[in-house]
Amino acid sequence: MHDLIEGVAQFRREVYPGKAELFARLATTHRPRTLFISCSDARVVPELITQSEPGELFVIRTAGNLVPAHAPGTDGVAASIEYAVAVLGVSDIVVCGHSACGAMTALAERHDLSGAPAVAGWLRHADASLARTGDGEDPRRVEALVRENVRAQLANLATHPSVARALAAGSVTLRGWVYDIRAGGVEELGSSVPVSSVPASPAA
Repeated sequence: MHDLIEGVAQFRREVYPGKAELFARLATTHRPRTLFISCSDARVVPELITQSEPGELFVIRTAGNLVPAHAPGTDGVAASIEYAVAVLGVSDIVVCGHSACGAMTALAERHDLSGAPAVAGWLRHADASLARTGDGEDPRRVEALVRENVRAQLANLATHPSVARALAAGSVTLRGWVYDIRAGGVEELGSSVPVSSVPASPAA
């Protein structure tokens, strides 16, 4: 906790003064252009990876970057998606998986999750991804599952009414990314164009 308190002091002392004008604007304006859905893994930091300023990304983080398909009832992930799309009007949604994902490793290697029933239940949202990846001892199975899972979560996203409406209107684009922790690179699935050469969305 001491490190966090020291970090806040450093922010106030060294970072905030140079961005005071930005924070003054953000105090009354919230217009992110991108909904970024990533894993809860502490090694994945969306704002750092994309070099985004405060206010540019609306971030949802879940274990395994999972997005449950739309269903009746109260759901924090669904509520955040709906708010980002229907209220904030984001124009891009990114689902970002990553290398060495603990959630995907647990599934691919069939870890015993009996001691973590909530985790086991949550990871069932990746059952379809696991089924499409197949069985076997291929050492690259985790890597394949990470990619397949991103594609599956994009499909789940499209079942949410707010996203479906925005897709039909052509007002939102869905993108699947995989971040390589060791190399620091990002691959956009379904595209032969490196992410580094894709023009960034204009600032809000």
